[in-house]
Amino acid sequence: MDFDAIAKDVRRRMEGAVEVLHKEFAGLRTGRASTSLLEPLTVDAYDTQMPMSQVGTLGVPDPRMLTVQVWDKALVKAVERAILESGLGLNPSTEGQVIRLPIPSLSEERRAELAKVATKYAEESRIAVRNVRRHAMDNLKRAEKDGEVSEDEHHDYAQEIQNLTDEYVKKIDESVENKEKEIMQV
Repeated sequence: MDFDAIAKDVRRRMEGAVEVLHKEFAGLRTGRASTSLLEPLTVDAYDTQMPMSQVGTLGVPDPRMLTVQVWDKALVKAVERAILESGLGLNPSTEGQVIRLPIPSLSEERRAELAKVATKYAEESRIAVRNVRRHAMDNLKRAEKDGEVSEDEHHDYAQEIQNLTDEYVKKIDESVENKEKEIMQV
């Protein structure tokens, strides 16, 4: 049994859970402009759905403003429609091929809702990390049962997997704490 390979796989899978969390956090609107707000949006262009970043240049000229420089004049209306239908609560104003999106301030109630959503995302990531740990521990028990590892090795490997789990849960906790501060910042 190659424990280094198992530990590497466990670390990779736990890292994946943290990356997913960061992507989900990027989609939460905090009152501060970020192009990651528009990246998940698709535009009905050329008889297909295209990502916003493939029809124009996304920009952040100041902390409360997003811009989309649409490359094809014929797609300006489609981009506007995609933004309006996104449910992000943004009102585009268009000047030629540039669409400006002022980011409205968030109400205290909306901030509290977003903080709850961030907490929910973090809990889903913690569950994913724990599932990776459980899977690794099951494999370890099986290996001990099959005589591939001794009881002492099993104990040492289990402790190492638990340390990895604690490390990644701590990363998740720190991430959600920072995101909540960012959301609650007026």
